Amino acid sequence: MNIFADFTKRVKKILQDLDLKDANGSAPDLSRVVVEAPRDPAHGDLATNAAMVLAKPLGLKPRDLAERLVSVLNADPDITETSVAGPGFINLRVAPAVWHRVLASVLDLGIDFGAQTKSPAPKVNVEYVSANPTGPMHVGHIRGAVVGDALANLLESAGDEVVKEYYINDAGSQIDTLARSAYLRYREALGEDIGDIPAGLYPGDYLKPVGDRLKTEFGDELKAMDEAAWMPVVKERAMAAMLDLIREDLAALGVEHEVFYSEKSLHERTDKNGSKIDHMLDTLRDKGLVYQGTLPPPKGQTPEDWEDREQTLFRASDFGDDTDRALKKSDGSYTYFAADVAYFQDKFERGFQETIYVLGADHGGYAKRLQAVGKAISGGSTEVIVRFCQLVKLMRDGEPVKMSKRSGDFVTLRDVVDEVGSDPVRFMMLFRKNDAPLDFDFKKVTEQSKDNPVFYVQYGHARCRSVLRQAVEAGTAADSKALATADLALLEDSGELELIAKMAEWPKVVDAAAETHEPHRIAFYLHELAGSLHGHWNKGYELPHLRFIQAGNLKLTLARLALVQAVSLVLASGLSILGVNAPEEMR
Repeated sequence: MNIFADFTKRVKKILQDLDLKDANGSAPDLSRVVVEAPRDPAHGDLATNAAMVLAKPLGLKPRDLAERLVSVLNADPDITETSVAGPGFINLRVAPAVWHRVLASVLDLGIDFGAQTKSPAPKVNVEYVSANPTGPMHVGHIRGAVVGDALANLLESAGDEVVKEYYINDAGSQIDTLARSAYLRYREALGEDIGDIPAGLYPGDYLKPVGDRLKTEFGDELKAMDEAAWMPVVKERAMAAMLDLIREDLAALGVEHEVFYSEKSLHERTDKNGSKIDHMLDTLRDKGLVYQGTLPPPKGQTPEDWEDREQTLFRASDFGDDTDRALKKSDGSYTYFAADVAYFQDKFERGFQETIYVLGADHGGYAKRLQAVGKAISGGSTEVIVRFCQLVKLMRDGEPVKMSKRSGDFVTLRDVVDEVGSDPVRFMMLFRKNDAPLDFDFKKVTEQSKDNPVFYVQYGHARCRSVLRQAVEAGTAADSKALATADLALLEDSGELELIAKMAEWPKVVDAAAETHEPHRIAFYLHELAGSLHGHWNKGYELPHLRFIQAGNLKLTLARLALVQAVSLVLASGLSILGVNAPEEMR
């Protein structure tokens, strides 16, 4: 049961029955009419903007229209009180039976309460992380990995068909550098003193195992070859090893991609017509969207693919970009951007109606160009959404943290996850909006207190499970079959009804978070729901009659256990979206 959708339908039905007409004699557009939770719970349980959004097109005063609506709403047995606030907002209070029906719905649907289905399900591609495959994940990759993964989970819960994708940047000069770095470690494995790692190569110890494996496989055979001969061999092995390392790092964070897409594959000939990049260029030419020309020098730092010569240019500015973009350089080679365009075209041809890119803040200029590509290639049929993640500052008890840099010149993802665990990392990365800076304090995320959001929420779930276990130990059946018989009408305390009202918001929270592509809303909501639970729990210390288990009153105990079970289900559902465990107990 989605209480907001239910009452929105009721309000729209009343408006239709009133047979209202605008100045043209037409029925008004009701698409903007909604029922929501009021900002201040003191005003009511629900509020509708119907009079505010319809008064002007109907030529009425908002309060006059509100009074007409209220006169009908007062006859609804599920509504106990109505009021008109300000210029015409309508506030409603509902009968306890409404909340009891919500609770019954949670118990019936279980962890699927709040999930949606769409037919047909829109196909959505979420690309995230996509770090250069030249070493282990570092701390700068964590936030994008978590945000992208949680966003994909959220969209799946909202009914979309989602593919989690990682774009492998395996076509650039950095892969040659990786191969040369691995070859140096191979020489080291053969017993050669390689001295200090030369500038420009990757210095991390993570390449030593690659050198050892090359020695085991080839002995000293590669050493006798010139670079042109050993380069493809070493490159293939080093790339495979780095991708394995990246997958292991991401798995430690609970992140698994379904597709690893090779940039190199865009450059390879697929048929007699050439590569996927060639195919992309032909597509844009057929649409008249490329031309030969020169670009003015860009402001600020000059990108390495800019040339003061005639190039093959994409008319990106026709689709909202700041400037046209080079696809092919004057020497006939493709730019990095050409691969980006071909990659989007491949996504489009795979049937995605929505493509989402989760990028680091240093890619701020990419949004307009990617959206321009989307409009040009798909004709506007595929929506391109770009979400940026600001940097994370590592702290320990309020002071900047210094950690080992055993993997070269950066702090690794595994350093962070191994110290505090995946759950605190994931939750805290989502407990602030993705485009806001974030301080990650090692001490705060591991302390067991209400000031630690992840502990606060997980403890809420563990508390629920503890109550249910205690009930069973006391001889009360607390399984789903037993709880289904509970008389929910016995839940009359304001704290109990407030808990149900907070759970009633869950389907709307999922819908709104998915619509805005903001998984942090899920974390915020879970923190609020856990707060409501802990607050009601604490009342039981001073008021024993509010405790969940009431000796000698089985019916009331069952009703309250049903409430506890429902809270645990909603918390577990939300934590699942975030990729965070819902523990049965915490010590």
